[in-house]
Amino acid sequence: MSSKLLEGKVGVVIGVANKRSIAFAIAKAWHEAGAKLIFNYQGERLKDGVLKLVHENFGEDVPVYDLDVSNDESINAFFEKVREHTDKVDCMLHSVAFAPKEALGGSFLDTGREAFKISLDISAYSLVALSRAVEPMMSDNGSILAMSYLGSEKVVPNYNLMGVSKAALEASVRYLAYDLGPKGVRVNALSAGPIKTLAASAASSLKDIFNHVEAHAPLRRNVSTTDVGGAAVFLASELSHAVTGEIIYVDSGFNQIGISA
Repeated sequence: MSSKLLEGKVGVVIGVANKRSIAFAIAKAWHEAGAKLIFNYQGERLKDGVLKLVHENFGEDVPVYDLDVSNDESINAFFEKVREHTDKVDCMLHSVAFAPKEALGGSFLDTGREAFKISLDISAYSLVALSRAVEPMMSDNGSILAMSYLGSEKVVPNYNLMGVSKAALEASVRYLAYDLGPKGVRVNALSAGPIKTLAASAASSLKDIFNHVEAHAPLRRNVSTTDVGGAAVFLASELSHAVTGEIIYVDSGFNQIGISA
């Protein structure tokens, strides 16, 4: 993107894991729109890969710090590091979700209690915890952005527990928007159509989903990470200063389809 809609803004990007991830595409779009970014990695196992990815694509001097979103002490320590670079944050991306592999297939009825707790904590509560930690640093008209999917409100075969977690995430977006609105902070979610990411590959029947969307979505095509990145720039910019508490679909209109012809 050539337009510098985010010139002078500082963004925190939570959840970049690889070059095929939606978080990477949004970070790239924010970067190209002029934002300075701060990233996280989670644990030593992912550290080297994320550092290499960030430094090769965004610059050697771009900060990257450890962050475990399931641990409040880790969250506080991360934002202490952020404060070493800036006293304000204009936009934050939450692109974090997890469910044990056994909870992403078969019958939802068989979902275990521990899997349920873990998925809700990492996929939904982490948005609350991160928003609370970043709130003192958020600028007026700051933007917090989460990532969701249609499985939050419609049954998507094999999405199972992740659908429930995304539903909790979307409800959290609305309540956070209400709480943070008087402080000038906006909270929204992007609900992207299916995209060929490594995370999406955990869901079975992915090929069938792509084919179905392409055949029945009003635009007759699947979406790309570039499509999602463009919407994320809009939500982080002044152009969306009156938009909050929304779940915005970037899915070629597929969410509007009832019975497919």
